[in-house]
Amino acid sequence: MRGKYIQTTITTGRLTLPVAILITIACWVTVYFLVPDVPKEDTTHSFWKLLENFSIPGWANKLACLLIYVGIGYLLIQMNNTFGLVRVRASVQTSIYLLLIAVCPPLQQLCPGDIATLFFVVAIYLLFSTYQRMRSSGYIFHAFLFVGISSLIFPQITLLTPILLIGAFTFQSLNIRSFFAAIIGWSFPYWFLFGHAYFYDNVELFYGPFVELATFYPIDFTAFGNWEIAMLGYTFVLFLVSSIHCFVQSYKDKIRTRVHLRFFILLNVCIYILIALQPIHCMNLLPLLLIGVSILTSHMFVLTNSKASNVFFVSTIIGLILLFAYNLWTLL
Repeated sequence: MRGKYIQTTITTGRLTLPVAILITIACWVTVYFLVPDVPKEDTTHSFWKLLENFSIPGWANKLACLLIYVGIGYLLIQMNNTFGLVRVRASVQTSIYLLLIAVCPPLQQLCPGDIATLFFVVAIYLLFSTYQRMRSSGYIFHAFLFVGISSLIFPQITLLTPILLIGAFTFQSLNIRSFFAAIIGWSFPYWFLFGHAYFYDNVELFYGPFVELATFYPIDFTAFGNWEIAMLGYTFVLFLVSSIHCFVQSYKDKIRTRVHLRFFILLNVCIYILIALQPIHCMNLLPLLLIGVSILTSHMFVLTNSKASNVFFVSTIIGLILLFAYNLWTLL
């Protein structure tokens, strides 16, 4: 009977990802017709305001957002296949990510955090490629180049660059050359931004991201919306349980897999702290937070096969349904 648990059937099934995509599209269509005017977050990012000057129809905005999430999901599959995060060629991490996005209507519209997350995932992929490489400067340069690009759109992403450096250190790929390669890579997009701003006599565009990065908004927990509290609570439970499982069962994984998974644990802890200190950035940080939650949760669900884990898996599915219903109800 252990082999017939619904958890094993779903997490290892070939139809899991197609079904998850169909459910995601259905949720997006439902939200589009029931709540056509989902509240948008007011952004102060100068570079993002420049992009907002292009009037994009509502349906195109949602379609572009969906395509970005699909791109992120594809990168998660490639990341797992390349680095063996789940030990099997599974796509359940992408399914979980798309479903978590689907049950959160405010995330179904284009915002700076979406594009920043896409570039940041590319940076993580390149960083993982440096594991125990003697010559890692090129990979680290390109990894931080993508971080620099993402920071143009969402400056607060720069606060997470020390986590990438710590990751490079634990991957045994950080040295003097790679450290300076990281600095040059991160600053490279700003060189072009400065040239553009100087040529068009708009220097405010150049130092705008630095001003936004240095701005510390008051810690106001009342700024959290009901959907944000529900989403953070639900994902934190998944993150906590899957992280404990990762540490307890780490002896079954390869050393490289252990290091990579613990990188996501450290990254998510820092994102939770950043959200707690700056609630105003919650919506922009959630897409990146869900990356680690999806990978750690999929690692737990795929590699466990017990009655307790099956009960938790079913409870997770029920929780997703209730979360979507609650988020939708608060917007009606």
